[in-house]
Amino acid sequence: VKIQGQNKEMLAAACQMFLGKTEAEIAHIALETLEGHQRAIMAHMTVEEIYKDRQKFSEQVFKVASSDLVNMGISVVSYTLKDIHDDQDYLHSLGKARTAQVQKDARIGEAEAKRDAGIREAKAKQEKVSAQYLSEIEMAKAQRDYELKKAAYDIEVNTRRAQADLAYQLQVAKTKQQIEEQRVQVQVVERAQQVAVQEQEIARREKELEARVRKPAEAERYKLERLAEAE
Repeated sequence: VKIQGQNKEMLAAACQMFLGKTEAEIAHIALETLEGHQRAIMAHMTVEEIYKDRQKFSEQVFKVASSDLVNMGISVVSYTLKDIHDDQDYLHSLGKARTAQVQKDARIGEAEAKRDAGIREAKAKQEKVSAQYLSEIEMAKAQRDYELKKAAYDIEVNTRRAQADLAYQLQVAKTKQQIEEQRVQVQVVERAQQVAVQEQEIARREKELEARVRKPAEAERYKLERLAEAE
């Protein structure tokens, strides 16, 4: 413990409480206060509780004593329970029992640790096998999906190739048909031209025949007809 000089209110309380007292007297008062609170806490806990949980006991004494001593201007820096003993050696026996219990708990803990380790190892192996199995399943699914997609792609490619071939064949046939139609049209035009030429030739020959044969014959016949009429 110490007197808190930085806090004016606590310093004033300390001056009022310990004015005229020596340092030893102040320490004695603080110690009696701590011991009083310690006895009060001990009255509410069993020996086993204090022995087994010294930290809890120290914290309760520190908490209660601090709130009381602060009114005297004294702050509790720390409180630690160093040792617990009795004249009947009860705590020593309790310690032995505690040690035996600790050893028993250690053995149980070791057995449980080995059991848990075995369980974890078995679980890890099972998870590894499961993961491998799932991985194989996923690989099989991926392979199946790849083959299905490849088959669909091949079908699509073959279909488009067949369509392209058919379209090409149709275009070739259409082109041949157009060429044939154009050839026929050319033949028709050529035939018409030949007919026209033949007709022109016939007309020319008829005119030539008329000029050379028919007109002289008609003139001769006309002449004869005149002579006959004259007789």
